[in-house]
Amino acid sequence: MPDAIIDVQDLAHSFGDVKAVDGVSFQVRKGEIFSFLGPNGAGKSTTINILTTLLPIQRGTVRVAGYDVASEPEAVRQQIGIVFQEETLDRDLTVWEILEFHGRLYSMERAARHRRIDEMMGLVELTAKRDVQIKHLSGGMKRRLEIARGLMTRPQVLYLDEPTLGLDPQTRMRTWEYIRKVNDEGTTIFLTTHYMDEADRLSDRISIIDHGRIIVTGTAEELKNALGEDMIYLETDDNRTAEEVLAGIDSVKDAKPALRGLSVAITGEGARSLPVILERLKARGIGIRSASLKKPTLDDVFVHFTGREIRG
Repeated sequence: MPDAIIDVQDLAHSFGDVKAVDGVSFQVRKGEIFSFLGPNGAGKSTTINILTTLLPIQRGTVRVAGYDVASEPEAVRQQIGIVFQEETLDRDLTVWEILEFHGRLYSMERAARHRRIDEMMGLVELTAKRDVQIKHLSGGMKRRLEIARGLMTRPQVLYLDEPTLGLDPQTRMRTWEYIRKVNDEGTTIFLTTHYMDEADRLSDRISIIDHGRIIVTGTAEELKNALGEDMIYLETDDNRTAEEVLAGIDSVKDAKPALRGLSVAITGEGARSLPVILERLKARGIGIRSASLKKPTLDDVFVHFTGREIRG
C-alpha cells in the first residue's frame, strides 16, 4: 500500500509462554480513520503499545510516518499523538496550563506554542474554561482537553484509545464531531473502541483482532455484507437440533449460537426465507419462542468473527 502511514508486518510479542500478538500484519492509509477492534485479551493493547513505542518489538517490523519504530522511536514519537483510555490529567492544573506544559515538553517555540494552545482550545470549545482547574471539569470536557493535548504538536497520526468510554450519548456524539474535524484537517486517526456504532459511523476501514491474529479487515459495509443480506434471530426449545435443520436450508449462509438462541445469516431476502425456516423447524417438532429479522450490524460482525461479545 503506497500511501500507508502505518505499516505493520509479521508483528509478534509474547509475555513468557503467552503469545499476545502472533504474526500480525496490516496497514493504515494516510488520512483515514482506522478502527482496531477486539475482545479483551485479543492482543489489541499489546499491538497499540508497540505502535506507540511503549513496548519493544520482539519480532516483525513497524513503520509509522516513514520511521522504523524499533530503530527510530524518538522520530516516531514526534509524529504521533495519544489519547489514553484512562484519564492522565493533573487535576490541579488549568486547561491552559495542561496544554502549555505539553507544548514545552515537546520544545515548541513560545509564540507558536501559544498560538496552538488558542487554536486547540477553540477546536474543542474550551476557550471559556481556559483558567479552570481540571478537577472542576466534566468528564466530557476532560476528554476533549485530552484530544486537544494529543493534537498540540500537529501529529500525523492520533491514537484514540476508547475516547468516549463512560461519556453520555450526547457528549459521545459531540466527541465524534471533534474526531471528524481533526481527520478532515489531515490527521490519520487510529481508533480503538468497544462501541460498535462508533466504529461503524466513524471508520473508513476496520480490522478485528482475536487470539493475537487479524481475523478480518474491510469497510463497515464490506464486513456487514460478508455475513449476508439479512439476519434472523431465533429462540427455540431445542437450539442444537434447530441448528442442524438450518444447515440444510439453501438460503441459510450460516447459523451460530447467540446470547439467546441462534443468529442466522441469510443469503437473499430474509422476508422470504423466514417462513421456510419456521416451517422446517415446526416440521421437526421444534417449538419456536421468538423470531426476528433485521439487517446485519457491526455487533453481528464482531460476534460472528470472534464468537463472543466485546467485554468491558
